[in-house]
Amino acid sequence: MPLKQSVLGLIAVNDHRLMRRVNRWAAPRWIRLWMICATRGGDGWVWYAVAAAVALFGGDERWRAVAAMGLSVAVGIAVFLSLKRATGRRRPCAIEPHRWATLLPPDQFSFPSGHTITAFAAASSLQVFYPQLAPGLYFCGASIAISRVLLGMHFASDVAAGALIGALLGNTVAGFLV
Repeated sequence: MPLKQSVLGLIAVNDHRLMRRVNRWAAPRWIRLWMICATRGGDGWVWYAVAAAVALFGGDERWRAVAAMGLSVAVGIAVFLSLKRATGRRRPCAIEPHRWATLLPPDQFSFPSGHTITAFAAASSLQVFYPQLAPGLYFCGASIAISRVLLGMHFASDVAAGALIGALLGNTVAGFLV
């Protein structure tokens, strides 16, 4: 038990150190715009558009790909809602004010990042069917994840856990449907 506590304590110390740096950073305007667009796209709009494009132009695999994406995202939502309630970790924006971001969080809990889980569940499930799209899909997923940290919504460990959970879900679900 002491090892677990010391590892979690080290993660928390590093998370808070990064949070203070990020919350005080006067990011260039282009980064601010990119992060706000990424986080808003991560509200679902990017993935709805991707699913529509796959349904229209995805070839023979399109319905299995859209089903894998939808199922992995749905399971991801259930997982992050359960984990957020179980852990009860406060968001960075509830601990320290952010210098330039004024977005309101969708809920009060931080761990894990739901935006990141859904982004990586969608990206990893679709890349199984369309490996040539993997760079673009993961660029979108990573942009969403990074935006959550830079906007003060999540700690770095929240998005790291979200990316891992989402990727595992997406690959697992898609693996069953290939």
